[in-house]
Amino acid sequence: MPFDSQSAASIITEARRHDVELPWIEFKTNWSNPQDIGEYVSALSNTAALFGQPHAFLIWGISDPAHELVGTDFDPHRAKQGAQDLGLWIATQLEPQVQFYFHKAVVNSKPLVLLEITAAYSTPVKFKGIDYIRIDSHKKKLKDFPDTERELWAILSRKPFETLIALENVSADLALRLLDYSAYFDMLSLEMPSGKQQLIDSLIEDRMLARNESGSYHILNLGAILFAKRLSDFPALERKAIRVIRYNGNSRMDAASREQVGAKGYAAGFEGLIGYINGLLPVNEVMGRALRKVVPMYPELAVRELVANALIHQNFFAQGTSPMIEIFNDRMEITNPGIPLIDKERFVDHPPISRNEKLASFMRRIGVCEERGSGYDKVVAQTEFYQLPAPEIEIYDNHTKVILYAHQSYAQMSKEDRQRACYLHACLKRVNREPMTNASLRERFNIAQNNKSMVSRLLSDTCKAGLIKISEESTSDKNRKYLPYWA
Repeated sequence: MPFDSQSAASIITEARRHDVELPWIEFKTNWSNPQDIGEYVSALSNTAALFGQPHAFLIWGISDPAHELVGTDFDPHRAKQGAQDLGLWIATQLEPQVQFYFHKAVVNSKPLVLLEITAAYSTPVKFKGIDYIRIDSHKKKLKDFPDTERELWAILSRKPFETLIALENVSADLALRLLDYSAYFDMLSLEMPSGKQQLIDSLIEDRMLARNESGSYHILNLGAILFAKRLSDFPALERKAIRVIRYNGNSRMDAASREQVGAKGYAAGFEGLIGYINGLLPVNEVMGRALRKVVPMYPELAVRELVANALIHQNFFAQGTSPMIEIFNDRMEITNPGIPLIDKERFVDHPPISRNEKLASFMRRIGVCEERGSGYDKVVAQTEFYQLPAPEIEIYDNHTKVILYAHQSYAQMSKEDRQRACYLHACLKRVNREPMTNASLRERFNIAQNNKSMVSRLLSDTCKAGLIKISEESTSDKNRKYLPYWA
């Protein structure tokens, strides 16, 4: 996190105490080449990860190797690369982006500059497409040291997002001010402890917080992403807030009538988010036994499951992107960063797999998502019950999008829409250990028995498309039974 000048001075003083330059700390005097600074951001970020340090530091105004205070003329806030500010230019050249901050400090009347660099956390950090590392106090290209490269990748692959630090070295009081701990106890149906230390201990036990050696605390990503009162209090997580947009028509070219970015953590704000989304959805008129009533176009259970899945299964290491809900007159699109870990055709009846297992586990504990991996099964079942087109999954540019479509008659659906609905109906039947038949598919589309030939053509076309197959149990053409292709 960004330090004040006093904290920066304390870090510099501590760094000078070591007899040798630590691998994740570099000393300079008036050196100011933008290309070199960018390469060092990559090298130090990767080196900090290699040595298990949350941050690396580049310090101007200290001689090397004596660690003598000499001061510096370097001013990072005036430095430029072309017409761009130095910090902005470096940030645009990093992949993936990592947080870094320049701080000015004065120690023993000497002006100093501290560059604080967050450790790499998912993949090695590259500058202009090249990843660097520090070897024996020298900056080197990582590819020239294959053993070190393998070791770094092994370390990074063992670091789940949830266990990383969102905010470090905070007091117990500040941790409890930033996190909605009352929501935590309420959602778990636990009695809230009366003492501050008991509150803290409960959050530590659930890995929302971690105690450090100095007696203060780190707020971990799991605690912040779930229970932040304001995600904006956590710089690395601010861009993970979910965004909801309601358009006036069927295109993004149409004006947005409502737009909101979520402020709270996912667990603390989930019910409010679902209520807000349901208030924006188009409505549909349905005839009950005696009265016509207006209901939301999309079943709430399907909306809840898809929004929860987008939050839980996203790739948190993707930079500059967040989950997004877009509501049009004719459809609803739920998009999250990252591609699924299973084939999109196997979402129904597939064991649950999550890249964020600790997050998923907690959301299951509080009842936000399904434990058995049956959430998408319920989405498909609800769209069938509400006589809606089948949901569609699209994978593109390291994102996953699920689309719910507004009501359409069978005649209005495209050939692809009908085949997708046919395939998913076969999957649902398979979940229940039943085959799909002409009759069951007619019921799914609300098609009369005298139009069964129309459904027979759809079954034939879907077989030719390779999505379903005829069951070996079929005894005749008249009584054919169908299975999904993978059954």
